[in-house]
Amino acid sequence: MVQAFDMLSAARTLHDASMDREHAEAVASVIQQRQGELVTRTDLRAEIAGLRAEIADFRAELVRMERRIMMFALVLAGALFAALRYL
Repeated sequence: MVQAFDMLSAARTLHDASMDREHAEAVASVIQQRQGELVTRTDLRAEIAGLRAEIADFRAELVRMERRIMMFALVLAGALFAALRYL
């Protein structure tokens, strides 16, 4: 859940920490303007879920490719033995 940014509270906190009022307000204003660009935990969780799904798909594809390679190797070995038998 995205929380609303309290610019006045942020400016007061910065001012109380020895920043002059104009600078404190400017910093709080920039944070407020850029708030929509911040990444939330929900954003990260959604991205991680998507990556996990992609990894699962990739692993499944690797298993399919491994099976195809094994089948090709068996067919090739069979063809090799058959060719050696007729030589």
